[in-house]
Amino acid sequence: MSWQTALERTVTGMGYDLVDVERSAGGLLRVTIDRLPERAYPTGPGEAVLVEDCELVTRQLQFLLEVEQVDYLRLEVSSPGLDRPLRKPADWQRFVGFEIELTLHELFMGRKKWRGVLAAGEGEQAWRLVLPPQLPQPAKKGGRVSAKALAEAVAQPEQVLDFSLDEVREACLVPVVDFKGRRGVAPQSGPGADARDEQEDGGQD
Repeated sequence: MSWQTALERTVTGMGYDLVDVERSAGGLLRVTIDRLPERAYPTGPGEAVLVEDCELVTRQLQFLLEVEQVDYLRLEVSSPGLDRPLRKPADWQRFVGFEIELTLHELFMGRKKWRGVLAAGEGEQAWRLVLPPQLPQPAKKGGRVSAKALAEAVAQPEQVLDFSLDEVREACLVPVVDFKGRRGVAPQSGPGADARDEQEDGGQD
């Protein structure tokens, strides 16, 4: 079993979702975790990753990496942030109904970047992006769109983009901004909390 597989088993065994693992040439090992909905965590309630979550996972991974004899200089465990990436199939299933932004490998109708609400498509590997209506432009710059024109635009038939995951280069959640709380809030993701192991001896105490 590879150390990457052991790392994933450790993180998921602790009840967290492993979002990503990056290893840089400079010796940085970056692990991104997320909380799963409707699960109880010893660090406290809620769906946002806390600093305590990152610290808990960091301590466990330090031990694992020492046992697996993984050569690294610094370990960083963090939350996925407001624009949480969607990488594995389980991510797409989990975030059906949320607004996402995706970039295709190839141009489609003259563009690669699309934004809309994620929905399941017709088929096991099919996905669908429900696109916002094409809103009319005001008669003059800075002017207001008439109520009639706006109502007609909103009443347009639903526009969708059908795609498979093989066609997607990258995708992420669109951050939701909570102005009352004066901070961004992404559904089921953390506020950017992280814990870093700054030691230079491969993570040993």
